[in-house]
Order: sequence, then C-alpha cells, then structure tokens
Amino acid sequence: MDRFKMIKEVGDGTFGSVWRAINKQNGEVVAVKKMKRKYYSFEECMSLREVKSLRRMNHPNIVKLKEVIRENDILYFIMEYMECNLYQLMKDRVKPFSEAEVRNWCFQIFQALAYMHQRGYFHRDLKPENLLVSKDVIKLADFGLAREVTSVPPYTEYVSTRW
Repeated sequence: MDRFKMIKEVGDGTFGSVWRAINKQNGEVVAVKKMKRKYYSFEECMSLREVKSLRRMNHPNIVKLKEVIRENDILYFIMEYMECNLYQLMKDRVKPFSEAEVRNWCFQIFQALAYMHQRGYFHRDLKPENLLVSKDVIKLADFGLAREVTSVPPYTEYVSTRW
C-alpha cells in the first residue's frame, strides 16, 4: 500500500471504510476500500462475492475494480474514484433534480442492471448510497451482497440495508 497516499475518508460501512487516495506512481485519484476483518490467504480474498462479481463486470455504469491487495492480512480494493454518492447529492438539496437529470440517471442505472442480469448476477442492495456520481455519470457500486442467479439457495428474504 506504499504506492498510495490516503487523502480523506469518504465512507464507512459495516464491512469496511473507503478512502480517497492518490497513486504515487502515476498521480491517479482512486478509491481505496479497506476491509475491517482480516483475510489470511489471497485465495480467500479472491473468492469474495464482491471481488468475483466485479472482476466479471466491464460496463461504463459499474464502478471498476482496479486491483485487490492483501497486506498484513488486511484486504484493500483499489477502485475508480467517483465524487459522491446519490444520497450525499440528495440530502441537502433544496430544489428537485430536473426531469432530464433523473431520466439520464435512471437510464444509466437500468443499463448497468441489465448488463449485470445478462451476465447472471443480481445486486441485492440497490440504494442511493450505492449509486456513485461524478458530473452526469452514475455508477453502480458495492457488490458485497451480489449473487449469481445460478447460485444455490437459500436466498434470504431480506438482504439490503435496513433504513
């Protein structure tokens, strides 16, 4: 992780925290997700649902997983950086988004979901916090609860984040 300079924590969840960071080698701004639990083998890391699903995704409206790093039994996901999530954009807003903005974002989200479903995955945690925004582009993120359609049941009745 010496290649990355952590700038600011931008999110904290049940399974990990997310940092805005800079790759010291090329100056690229990235998001670094640091997982909270320890991982004792690289094979264990690569078998995580989030890693398996994101490695199979290549779509302009799905956040890109650039690299997986395991260092001192701590797991890091290096991902493309987006400015904010949709919840952050909505929470302090006084006036509603324009119809054109909403239509554009819905189209992009539906494109990402259709792409996932065509490849046999479903997300299971679609919410504003998992929709990342930079300018007029929106991307689906946080595949920690994603499952393959062909995976073996039981699927729990309720899996998404409770409000």
